[in-house]
Amino acid sequence: MVAHEPQQRDTPVGPSDVTTPPSPSSPYPRRFRATEGLNRRLGRPLRLLLGRQGKVDPALLAAIGERLTTRDELGAALAGALRITDTAHPDRVTMRQFRTALADGIDALANPPAALREFFAAVEPVPDWVDFDLVDEGGRVARRFGRNAADVMLQLALIGSYRFDGPPRLLVETGGLTGGSALRRVAETQHWATAVTGHDAMRRSGPGFRLTVHVRLMHALVNHQAEHSGQWDTERWGLPVNQSDLAATLGLFNAVQLLGVRLLGVRVTRAESRALMHLWKYVGHLLGVDEDWLCDHERLQHRLNYHLLLTQSYGGPVGPALANALVEAQTALHFARFARVRRAYARARLLSMLRYFLGRRGVRDLDLPVALPWAVPPLLAVNLLRYNVLGRTAAGRAYLLRSGDRFIRRNLRRYFGEHAPDVGALGVGPSAGPSR
Repeated sequence: MVAHEPQQRDTPVGPSDVTTPPSPSSPYPRRFRATEGLNRRLGRPLRLLLGRQGKVDPALLAAIGERLTTRDELGAALAGALRITDTAHPDRVTMRQFRTALADGIDALANPPAALREFFAAVEPVPDWVDFDLVDEGGRVARRFGRNAADVMLQLALIGSYRFDGPPRLLVETGGLTGGSALRRVAETQHWATAVTGHDAMRRSGPGFRLTVHVRLMHALVNHQAEHSGQWDTERWGLPVNQSDLAATLGLFNAVQLLGVRLLGVRVTRAESRALMHLWKYVGHLLGVDEDWLCDHERLQHRLNYHLLLTQSYGGPVGPALANALVEAQTALHFARFARVRRAYARARLLSMLRYFLGRRGVRDLDLPVALPWAVPPLLAVNLLRYNVLGRTAAGRAYLLRSGDRFIRRNLRRYFGEHAPDVGALGVGPSAGPSR
């Protein structure tokens, strides 16, 4: 069932915030560069960080506009084949066939349908540039970040992205982060994001590989459902799941994560940055991100992220409802003892850190209570000791890894409770669809 958009006000955007007014003759969706003036101001710190590389590239902006209407064609073909209801149709793919191919390889099926065979022909071969030792080191880097990574991904990456219109509307279309589902959906995202960081997790038989391919198909099914629902305005928003938004999402998991943990006092070396970027480059490959937008180095990803930011449409009616749903979801976390007090603390801490990451305007534009960033100073002090002193020794890094692994297990229990960590089911019925 398709969820209806909540009745919320549009975030006011002044005339000076719009430097590239949508044109009826523009080949790009109308949201493209709709609030570029404001976005330039929001992205000023990133542009200063880039230095000379912060100069805007018109060709890259044009490519972003074009790829707002470019989908993952292999995923789309598989999603379409899964939607075929005629059991005698030669192109029909079943979920049983997909699960078998994912678990045991495409060769485990006799005469697999073309769409399934071509999909796995894209994800099963390992590109020549993949270094699994470096992938594993990237996973260890992410796990050493511990709670800092979870904070950045929830506060800066996820809730912060709700300030921009377009992709959040898809979550409302699919019911992904509204009402009582908010806690579950955040838990699923955290489970996947941590599953890819385990030792050998991204090898063919690893849980990170399987979950990432699962997520790719989920994206394709969501796009298929929304694109054919008759309610999605492609001329305004582009395709529901498109290459530009997919690349922007990948950028949240690599470069934004690295930038965010540094803002919390975490020391990140060049080698650690390189390893984390390599991990997410391979994840991005499996997700179907265009190869020329898979970045080896953090600085290149920051440059792409800056251009992606310039093209976004700030504000909209959906973001505040989604942000508030995630804040209130903290009151449903699972704690063994003192649950009421600890839930209230988790909510207050989240609001405090959102004020630090998003600023007063960002918090107000999401209709969230404006809190003082009281939670940040003690966190900075602890991180300066842990990562700038202990993190410089092998024993200290081993301690940080053990501590990070303990936090990951504890955090997943808080979100999933007694349920086993998992990701959303792949719905293929005519009105059902992945809620992610």
